[in-house]
Amino acid sequence: MTWRTGRLRVPDRVAPVGFMYMLRTGIAWRDVPAETVGCSGVTAWRRLRDWTEASVWPRLHAALLIELRRADLLDLDDCSMDGSHVRALKDLSGG
Repeated sequence: MTWRTGRLRVPDRVAPVGFMYMLRTGIAWRDVPAETVGCSGVTAWRRLRDWTEASVWPRLHAALLIELRRADLLDLDDCSMDGSHVRALKDLSGG
């Protein structure tokens, strides 16, 4: 899928390069070099925003876990969970 942005059509595969470049370098979105990355930082930011609103990341995470389990590459021997990852449930036992 490609999205229309200005005069350029930016393929979906290009935008994550912009995310990673910004995260790796710590520069501002507006300073992401389009010539190096393949899209502007603003385009990458918009795609990140749109994908977040469309719940792409949880679905991608679930798909990755499924593929890792299928390939027997998911090792849960050394993992931990905390309150930021597990939703607290109301005690329904009445006690």
